[in-house]
Amino acid sequence: MPSRRDCLKLTLGAGLSLALPSAALLAATRQPLLTRAIPSSGQQLPLIGLGSSATFSQVARSEDISALREVLRTLIDQGGKVFDTAPSYGASEEVAGRIATELGITDEIFWATKVNVAGREPNAQADPAAARAQIETSFERIGKPVVDLIQVHNLGDVPTQLGILRGLKEAGRVRYVGVTSTSKPAYPRLIEVMQNEPIDFIGVDYAIDNRDVEETILPLAAERGIGVLVYVPFGRTRLWNRVGDRALPEWAAEFDATTWGQFFLKYVAAHPAVTCVTPATSRASNLIDNLGAGRGRLPDAAQRQRMIELVESLPAA
Repeated sequence: MPSRRDCLKLTLGAGLSLALPSAALLAATRQPLLTRAIPSSGQQLPLIGLGSSATFSQVARSEDISALREVLRTLIDQGGKVFDTAPSYGASEEVAGRIATELGITDEIFWATKVNVAGREPNAQADPAAARAQIETSFERIGKPVVDLIQVHNLGDVPTQLGILRGLKEAGRVRYVGVTSTSKPAYPRLIEVMQNEPIDFIGVDYAIDNRDVEETILPLAAERGIGVLVYVPFGRTRLWNRVGDRALPEWAAEFDATTWGQFFLKYVAAHPAVTCVTPATSRASNLIDNLGAGRGRLPDAAQRQRMIELVESLPAA
């Protein structure tokens, strides 16, 4: 099946080089990025950010990290801010922290990282000392005395690890705290935490063909004033495989989507409970394309329904 790079060639035009951002592509990004407020504070964040799992993590483990240097520099140059990472994403957190220091952009990034020494098994217990050590390592890697957001990864021993994060927030070392889950069987537990714990953020999986969070989780986030970071908005490679080499429909221009990537991201970003969407990439050209989803118009309810119907008409990946 065509890769994302192939799809971008089809939608942006074969004459556009995707190795590095071109002058033509950069010229198309002059519109400001749309922002959303963090419910608990009112702080505005760009609607599209950058994740560091998948290919970002793979490149971080390699000897040549020049592509990641270009990605992080492009994030800031193009008006982005949010960078989502985790100790479990291999070398991503460490390498990103080092690159940001070298580029002098550490303070320009909204750093969102995670903690989990309990693992993914239900009822697994976290060693408080190990959790604190993991958090301190994240502080060292990021290089900031105050980290913007730390979340309990995969709902690992929430009482222990969220309790530690609350203490750090009270001490002024962490601005926001939260929990994450990208597992549908864990959604009931996520909902329970959202209903009973004072958290600033959740992180969840959400895509045009993975809309379960629309039923309860996103409405509850809006009701409780909880920010939402979206993960895997492309279903990893699932959506790219579904569209294959099909041309983007002309009506996507009604909400300023010029590529399939922007089509997928704009669907997710249009939900009012979403604070920031964080697709991962190791290519600056892909990042610029992703950020384009946070510019111009977003689809309205009728357009979003049309988008769903189109994707559901395609063969499942």
